[in-house]
Amino acid sequence: MSFPLFIARRIYGDHDDRQKVSRPAVRIATIGVAIGLAVMIVTVAVVIGFKHTIRDKVVGFGSHIQVQNVQATYSANSYSACIDDSLLRQLTAVDGVRHAARYAMAQGILKTDNDFLGVMLKGVGPEYDTTFLASNIVEGTLPTFCDTATTYPLVVSKTMADKLQLSAGDRIFAYFIDDSSVRARRFTVSAVYQTNMKRFDDLFCITDIYVTQKINGWMPQQCSGAELLVDDFDRLDETNLRVVKMLKGKYDADGNLMAPQTIVDAYPQVFSWLELLDINVWIILALMIAVAGFTMVSGLLIIILERTQMIGVLKALGARNDTIRHTFLWFATFIIGRGLLWGNILGIGLVVLQKHTGIISLDPQTYYVSQAPVELNLLLILLLNIATLIISVFVLIGPSYLVSRIHPARSMHYE
Repeated sequence: MSFPLFIARRIYGDHDDRQKVSRPAVRIATIGVAIGLAVMIVTVAVVIGFKHTIRDKVVGFGSHIQVQNVQATYSANSYSACIDDSLLRQLTAVDGVRHAARYAMAQGILKTDNDFLGVMLKGVGPEYDTTFLASNIVEGTLPTFCDTATTYPLVVSKTMADKLQLSAGDRIFAYFIDDSSVRARRFTVSAVYQTNMKRFDDLFCITDIYVTQKINGWMPQQCSGAELLVDDFDRLDETNLRVVKMLKGKYDADGNLMAPQTIVDAYPQVFSWLELLDINVWIILALMIAVAGFTMVSGLLIIILERTQMIGVLKALGARNDTIRHTFLWFATFIIGRGLLWGNILGIGLVVLQKHTGIISLDPQTYYVSQAPVELNLLLILLLNIATLIISVFVLIGPSYLVSRIHPARSMHYE
């Protein structure tokens, strides 16, 4: 064991005189580090949880990548694409793609005796991944979707159900208007979902793909496109590039050129907004580290001034300034380490409490979630601990040079 570390441990373990000025300073410094780290852990957990929750909701409606008629990418009009089983298997086989499913869109109007509402019907088949939809059902039972026949099931949002006064099991007429006629279909409300994402809850209904194909006058293999789910969202662009290469120069059975579009490109405003949250995180992290560093600097100066006589004795015995500086830096490291321990306990404890109880609620109309979402990332927590320790010790290097200003002869006057 080095001499500075030995002396630092003896000083840190000295609890005989509890009236020393340094004891409150040490406690304040420890509390400052603990609160700073706890706030950083909670902030990172909330922001990551919020970003992932909103991202998953957007992906739940639009998937990670949509493959569609290239004309539909640049137009609001509906264009069909012929995606047969062979093409669907090729899309699924692309490295990074874990699931592919066809879908077909149709615009319509839901009408009751007292009100009506314009909606977008999304038709899906048996291969559609219903995990997200099932997790957001608040009433009724999710139907088994079909692509060869239909009983006209309809999954509506809670927003639509409230506006039209619908419940699971109710029947409702939907009207579809084209250039030459108005067609009516009678649907049965099978389930009600709620995601709190206004742009989706106000617009999308889910039904069988067979229904929307017939409404659009399409053949069984014609649809609006295919939705692809990827294995890793962080590698979305790489996977999309592989899909582009696979589709390059290929035309469907109707002679249409196909093109993929990522969910980030489809909803750039949402993902740009989520990226802005990172700026808030960096600001909070900087402020909390500044608080921890300031309290540590104040505590270290108090400790050095209180230990002036000890410093003088060590210098008289031949100890160099660097040795004494390292002693107090080790002492500060012990304080920081204790603060980090309590900060982890407090921060992780609050995150776990919120995750299991949802004690902090939010307005879903403003934040798109009913309670503050949190997500623990152990790697980021470890990095926060390391960064806080390194930065806190680094800012103490300057104040530690105060020991070089203390002269052995003068320090003997201190009692």
